Amino acid sequence: MSKKKVRIIQYGLGPIGLETARLALNKSTLEIVGAVDIAQDMVGKDLGKILGFEESMGITVTDNLDELLSGTEADIVIHTAGSRIKNIYTQLEEIIEAGLNIVSSSEELLFPSAENKGLAEKLDTKAMEQGVTVLGTGVNPGFIMDALPLYLTGVCQDVKTIKVERIVDAGTRRYPLQKKVGAGLTPEQFRTMVSEKMLGHVGLAESLQFIAHYLGLSFDSVEETINPVIAEYPVKTAYFDLKKGDVLGVKHIVNGIKENETIVNLDLRMYVGADDPHDAIYINGTPNIRLRIDGGVAGDQATAAILVNSIYDVMRAQPGLVTVKDLPAPHFCQ
Repeated sequence: MSKKKVRIIQYGLGPIGLETARLALNKSTLEIVGAVDIAQDMVGKDLGKILGFEESMGITVTDNLDELLSGTEADIVIHTAGSRIKNIYTQLEEIIEAGLNIVSSSEELLFPSAENKGLAEKLDTKAMEQGVTVLGTGVNPGFIMDALPLYLTGVCQDVKTIKVERIVDAGTRRYPLQKKVGAGLTPEQFRTMVSEKMLGHVGLAESLQFIAHYLGLSFDSVEETINPVIAEYPVKTAYFDLKKGDVLGVKHIVNGIKENETIVNLDLRMYVGADDPHDAIYINGTPNIRLRIDGGVAGDQATAAILVNSIYDVMRAQPGLVTVKDLPAPHFCQ
């Protein structure tokens, strides 16, 4: 007897959403039954054509989820339409009230901060009432700088400090990411945008609190710095022609401090031309743990993969707003 396919609606057709849709189409147990995006140059077009296929898929992109659901049966929504909970809350609420599970790439949804606690509690209550599960995940946050170091502590008798560093050459990444890290700005523009919370890696503070929560750590203080990396000579990418003195990207660091000692240090550097890209985790404990991934985990591909590979466990999970720690560790699924 053939296994019933999981029916998916892809909500958000930016670079990550398109990558996720392509991957889902390669899974024998998944089926895309609908697509949602607000971009008017996509609305009304066939998803297959947007994905670059010669053949149409018979799935018309809409900007109206309610209208889509009136004639479509689905099981889960892959949501890739925003980072900030306050900006996507009504979208998530509508999906939940339709009785659909959610896997979202929203960075803040990984482990909602105190600022988002109220909205997160509402989502949790609504999800339990509707009997559906909501998960926020991704490669960062969701894996490299939070879940993976936490899993590695499972072989430790004690943990004194954790340091995670992620160095990314933004020049090899998509345009939205290069723009997101501030490439091409002046230092003054960069600092203004940081002050307005328009720059910096969304989710790094959530990663810190995620680790602290599950390890039972408390901090006397949390220090967060967001600084520009400045070009020392002209640099060119597929999207930017940067001159000396322009911003190449961001150096974003969050420290959890206890008794004047940094207990957890998360060091993220994403800038054009970064030397020696890698991901590294250093755990000072018994035993000490050192893990280094040369080249780093490719962000776009990995984010799409973890969203798709999490679908099966979300479908089996208890209702409510859950974290990646509440589910089995994600793994590749055929």
